[in-house]
Amino acid sequence: MYREHIRLLDTISIKKKSKLLEVTGKQLHISTINRLHINKMGNQKLYKGSLQTIILKLLATNDKMYGYEITQKVKELTKGELKITEGALYPALHKLEADGLLDVEVAKVGNRLRKYYKLTESGTKETANKLEEMQEFLKTMQHLVNPKFSFD
Repeated sequence: MYREHIRLLDTISIKKKSKLLEVTGKQLHISTINRLHINKMGNQKLYKGSLQTIILKLLATNDKMYGYEITQKVKELTKGELKITEGALYPALHKLEADGLLDVEVAKVGNRLRKYYKLTESGTKETANKLEEMQEFLKTMQHLVNPKFSFD
C-alpha cells in the first residue's frame, strides 16, 4: 500500500481542513504520510533505517536530551541534510523506551513539562552493538559501491 502511494506522490494535494491527503483519488490520513517520512531530500530514505542508532549515539554522547533538542542536534551535525520529523522521532523514542533502552525524566521548564531521554545500562550496551553493526554495514557498502576506495 505505501509503495503505491510513494510512486504517486507527485499528484498529492493537501486538504488543510480535513487533514487528509488525496493521492490520485485515494485518501490517506496525514499521520500515515508522516510515518512514511517523505521529504524532498533523496537521502532521507537511506537514513530511515538508522534512526534508532542515531538517537542512541546522540544520547551516549550527550547524557540526556529532549525530543526537539535531538532533532536540532541532528540537523546541526548533518548541516541540514537530515531533518527528523516528530512523526519519526517520537515513535522511535517510545520503542526504545519500551525495549528498556531509554529512561525518561520529566522536568518542569517554565510552565511546561519536558521529557528528557537518557540511556539505561542496556541502552549503553545496545548503542555499542548498533554502532559496531553500522560500521560493518558501511564497510560492506563501501566494498560494493567503490571497491577501489574501501577501508580495508
